[in-house]
Amino acid sequence: MPQLVRYSGLRPRTVRGCILVLIQHNIVWHVQSEGEQEMYEVNLDECLMRLRYGRYIFQAEKLFGQAGADIVQIIMDHGKLRPPDIFALLHVHESKALAQHKQALYKLVSGSYLKASTPRSHVSPRDRLIQYEIEEKKKIVGFPTAKQLREAKEVAEGRLKREDDESEKIGLKRKAKEQTGHRSSKKKALEEETVVDDEVFFRVNCERFNVHIRNEIIVNAAKDRYNSQAGSVMQAAIKATEGANPSLSDARSDPVSVSNVIMLLTDDRELSSGLVYSSRKVPLATCVKDYVGLLAAADNPTPAGKAGAFLSFGGSKVQVDYETISRRLRRRLLEAMAQEKHGPEGVRIIRLLLDTGKMDEKQISKVVLMASKDVRPLLAALSADSLVSTQEVPKSADRNPTRTFYLWYVDLYKAYSSLLGNAYKTLYNISARRRAEREVTEVKTILEKSLRTDVQQDENLLTRMEREVLQQWRERETRLTVLESRVEEAVFILKDLAVHGLGDD
Repeated sequence: MPQLVRYSGLRPRTVRGCILVLIQHNIVWHVQSEGEQEMYEVNLDECLMRLRYGRYIFQAEKLFGQAGADIVQIIMDHGKLRPPDIFALLHVHESKALAQHKQALYKLVSGSYLKASTPRSHVSPRDRLIQYEIEEKKKIVGFPTAKQLREAKEVAEGRLKREDDESEKIGLKRKAKEQTGHRSSKKKALEEETVVDDEVFFRVNCERFNVHIRNEIIVNAAKDRYNSQAGSVMQAAIKATEGANPSLSDARSDPVSVSNVIMLLTDDRELSSGLVYSSRKVPLATCVKDYVGLLAAADNPTPAGKAGAFLSFGGSKVQVDYETISRRLRRRLLEAMAQEKHGPEGVRIIRLLLDTGKMDEKQISKVVLMASKDVRPLLAALSADSLVSTQEVPKSADRNPTRTFYLWYVDLYKAYSSLLGNAYKTLYNISARRRAEREVTEVKTILEKSLRTDVQQDENLLTRMEREVLQQWRERETRLTVLESRVEEAVFILKDLAVHGLGDD
């Protein structure tokens, strides 16, 4: 706290109030070790999640109705709240509306869309892991070996994961419920029901909503590659294979049968129109099996075909390969960026290096059928954008450049990090552009006037010119919002879907 006061130049009371607000909104972690002052750290992921809050509210409305969307939005506005405070802020007092909101809150908590905020959740996971590792190392007698240190780290990671899983179960409690018996009205049977604990503070579980964003991206990818009917089958397969608490870290989904996929098809009227059949009347089960085989690359059992599959289909069981799909989405994004900045020749070189590994300039020129004078500047441009990297192989110990081989390859970690950094810069530029457009004197004045209650009820109180300026501003804001959502989707693919690592990339 003294350092924050000194660096910010604000009053201690102001700094303390700001810290409390940031902690309330889950933006700052705080921890206090024995004999030390309380330390603060910014939760960067929580800050970046604010760009998706609109999608979270839309998803809550689609799943749980307007009551669920209102609950999620009010919790986002206040960081974390208890159930009585939620209903009080929403001004829900009627018995029917209160019952609807209580039911929506129960579904949100039981589905892990809202999670309990505990004292442990305000500490950085990195600090907790370090503390657990120190505790495990103290149990080692004598000089620790490499194996013992590795085991201590694994035990600490397991303890951290176990505590996080247990914290997600907090928020529901069992309550005795009295019900009148069927045979005699005087006899009452005591039963237990699960209700939301009114003493627990709840916050939004962003990861649970991110699962729906991932599923939507996968379904759109299947539609783009095949057709809308294949996308419908893919959506049904995802719904059928989802477990009780799906996570972004799941490499594969649970196996289910094709009949479960058929049951969850929302629209099967024109499913057969997406494939060519000799007969007009095709059984639905046959049609779905053909789509599942298409999505599982059953016609191409080679490694290349499996790398492009959406599903695994064997033994009449269907599984969604989230890890394979995520890897392919990141690679497609990399190739799209290379196509935009360096043309088809740049994509050709990147695909060659990804498939074959390290190659020198002459080999690349020979394989991609391009002259050396064209390959050299293209490789330099790709290297400047961190899309390709070089590996030095010296012939002698003095590492003389004239006696050194320079091999080109694609460092995926470096390439993805560069793309992610550029995406963050673009998001900042979009927000700066929106802010600059809003601060124009004419637009600012009209926006302030449009917020008046009488103008909101009747827009004809504005002049014709003011309405035109307001309409132009809304169109520009819509374009910027659409652009921001597209860039944020790229960030989601590069960052959130990278939980599996690079794998075989």
